[in-house]
Amino acid sequence: ALNERTRLVWFETPTNPWLKLVDVAMVADTVGHVPAARGERPLVVVDNTFASPALQRPIHLGADVSFHSSTKYLAGHSDTVSGVAATNRGDVAERLRFLQNAMGAVPGPFDCFLALRGLRTLALRMDRHAANGTAIASMLSARDDVELVRYPGLAEGRHAHPQAALADRQMRLPGGMVSFIPSAGGRSHRSAAERARAISEATRIFALAESLGGVESLIEVPAVMTHASVAGSPLEVPDSLVRLSCGIEAADDLLADLGQALDRA
Repeated sequence: ALNERTRLVWFETPTNPWLKLVDVAMVADTVGHVPAARGERPLVVVDNTFASPALQRPIHLGADVSFHSSTKYLAGHSDTVSGVAATNRGDVAERLRFLQNAMGAVPGPFDCFLALRGLRTLALRMDRHAANGTAIASMLSARDDVELVRYPGLAEGRHAHPQAALADRQMRLPGGMVSFIPSAGGRSHRSAAERARAISEATRIFALAESLGGVESLIEVPAVMTHASVAGSPLEVPDSLVRLSCGIEAADDLLADLGQALDRA
């Protein structure tokens, strides 16, 4: 709970891997009414990695710091490991520079080059990521062998995102990340978890790999990959959940690839 000891409010939106949304403006307004700690209201920091600044502007919505794993969409080519913290507050920027200098958290010149190279095509790539994400989510939502689809851009139907109106309000486009749970059954009468693994192993364009946000499409089962470390905790995800990072390939190719994997599973 927020109280006079709160110094920082940090959250991500959309979240990984459930793609839940947090109302940035509402949080910023709420935090603004919290009793000040050491004479300062708490800082609001938003992890904007899943959206990128091309689709969502947390600072414009009231956040103090927008954080990005620039390994993902900003660089966009899965060939660098780096991060970015952006702020429009001079006092916060000064403190961040001091800490960066004191701790030595400075990226190498080539990593900076790769991130800057990616930024040149960020807007174009994000439009394509979102278009492909929308196409994939729509296809999944139309299939009877899919139990659940989570995508901020789905506003209607049985798989409509519960926060689609918020996504429309604070995001320019719903992004390229899609999560879904297949139904049990299929050609081989598998459980939902078995189908999730079978689907992930059967794609040919979607590469079975962790990470996200690159030009190539990726598929994974978070419970045994990116989120295996939180098994048994409140953050545990079901072993039937599949996460997709939709790249910039031709939409028809991605639809055909995922479709045949679902059919085979």
